[in-house]
Amino acid sequence: MNITWEILLWGFGIAAVMGAVVNKTNFCTMGAVSDWVNMGDTGRLRAWIFAMAVAIAGVLVLQVLGVVPASLAVSGEDSFPPYRTATFAWPRYLVGGFLFGVGMTLGSGCGNKTMIRIGGGNIKSVFVLVTMGIGAYLMMFTNFMGTVFLPWMQPAFIDLKSRGIQSQGLGDLLGAAFGAGDTQVVAYLVGGLLVLALLIWIFRSADFRRNFDNVLGGAVVGLAVVAAWWVTAGPKGQAWLEEAGFMDQPPLHVGAQSFTFVSPSGDLVNWVSRGLAEYLISFGMLAAAGVAVGSFVYSIVTRKFRIEWFVNFRDFANHVVGGFIMGIGGVLGMGCTIGQGVTGVSTLALGSFLTFISIVFGSALTMKIQYYKMVYEDEASFTKALITALVDMRLLPPGLRKLEAV
Repeated sequence: MNITWEILLWGFGIAAVMGAVVNKTNFCTMGAVSDWVNMGDTGRLRAWIFAMAVAIAGVLVLQVLGVVPASLAVSGEDSFPPYRTATFAWPRYLVGGFLFGVGMTLGSGCGNKTMIRIGGGNIKSVFVLVTMGIGAYLMMFTNFMGTVFLPWMQPAFIDLKSRGIQSQGLGDLLGAAFGAGDTQVVAYLVGGLLVLALLIWIFRSADFRRNFDNVLGGAVVGLAVVAAWWVTAGPKGQAWLEEAGFMDQPPLHVGAQSFTFVSPSGDLVNWVSRGLAEYLISFGMLAAAGVAVGSFVYSIVTRKFRIEWFVNFRDFANHVVGGFIMGIGGVLGMGCTIGQGVTGVSTLALGSFLTFISIVFGSALTMKIQYYKMVYEDEASFTKALITALVDMRLLPPGLRKLEAV
């Protein structure tokens, strides 16, 4: 077996375990936002943030032990997506994250959840995958992003290297701000303190501590992300990168990477459209397939496999549009709830934190708009629901409220 397929199958296997556990524990990032916004329940939100803390800690351990070279694991040049690139493209993180949050709410789940639901028998999520893939394909393999987004975004990008800063990693940023000589040591300190602070906040909740599924889900997702970094950026990954350098046609996206679930849908469309060429099969594609297979096996073993179909045309339209917006926003923001919210955050990239915040905001705002339109029906125009939702989120003054709070 060549090194490429060895790494791809590692990604598939790790993701399959994650898929089974995520199905069992109902780890869901959209559900985390919904529970928090609609019920004030932070259990699944803490599970998501626990996954972040585990992933950050795991990457730090790999780096300290020398298992994964810091420059390979998180550099903008050798990772996919380039989380710590020295080009701080903040409009992409904010707009892309917001669009992804809107899309995942309309589509009933993020990219990872879409694969979980497909494995569990949800046909609606197959449509989400297809339209998400089309949106991602347009952004990755055509001039769509360069025509629609980059012309007005690029002037606002910040070139950190021109300011003497090597990357947008928190270690480099804070090291430059305080004149520290060894920014990697700063990264270790910042990462360690951040993990400690997150764990204190997470486990302050007795409800979270008593909920085994939330603890298990967060731990496994975080460890899966770390394991994927170990595979693609450790000794195997370095051999993969070296071998690809001698190939006339290297595999797609060779380099240090972990789990993300939007760009692989674009890779899938590209693979199909270009005749199923083997070199176009990416690590992300096998990982997404692994999540679906793991979820499927769990669903069959526990007899929870259920075929689900659309309730009506509106349900169909929401899922199709939501998937497409997820594809656009996920590539624009360089990742999804897992790709940026856990994998990207594990590299301590500032852009990943911005994307995470924007995803949560976009999803929460969409949920509130949907809620007001459901309660008030014809009385609630989109504008009224939007303004009222922004008032609820304390982003507009109370005097602008258009609908009574419910």
